[in-house]
Amino acid sequence: MAELERIAELLEKRNQIDRKISEIIGRPSTIGHIGEFIASKIFKIELERSATEKGVDGVFAEGSLKGKTVNIKWYGKREGLLDITLDNLADYYLVITGPKSAQTTSRGTSRPMVISSVYLFEMAQLVSELKKSGVKIGVATSVRKSSWENAEIFPYKTNKKLELTEEQKKMLELFSSHPVRR
Repeated sequence: MAELERIAELLEKRNQIDRKISEIIGRPSTIGHIGEFIASKIFKIELERSATEKGVDGVFAEGSLKGKTVNIKWYGKREGLLDITLDNLADYYLVITGPKSAQTTSRGTSRPMVISSVYLFEMAQLVSELKKSGVKIGVATSVRKSSWENAEIFPYKTNKKLELTEEQKKMLELFSSHPVRR
């Protein structure tokens, strides 16, 4: 009974925090909606009015990708998997992840909402590579390690499609659980 009471106390605190976050972002306080909100502010993305728009969360509003559609993902850990929606495929997927997962089980771990890395995938190219490799595309699509490495824009810059400003890097670091080394 004591464990249940403690969980109930903690959930009440969490619910209070979630209500405050929802007031700021204008949507339910889920990792997906929070990630979309954070990405929209940092990367100047104009979000779709409806959160139920299939395949596309918004459009880059400025910079080298201005006018390109984007689907935003935030995963608590980087596990090499990506949920891909082929219907109304966005031009790009902007993927925010927590730390890289080396564990084979989630038992005894947590998925903190932190930003360890950010990736930008050009989707027509990625889908073509996946199809050639015979990978099943959809929920939990297995994406090669080399594709993740080539798509990285933060903290290490491999992908040259999107140049981050120092201000953008500082904003991303606000959500890091540890200082980022460049």
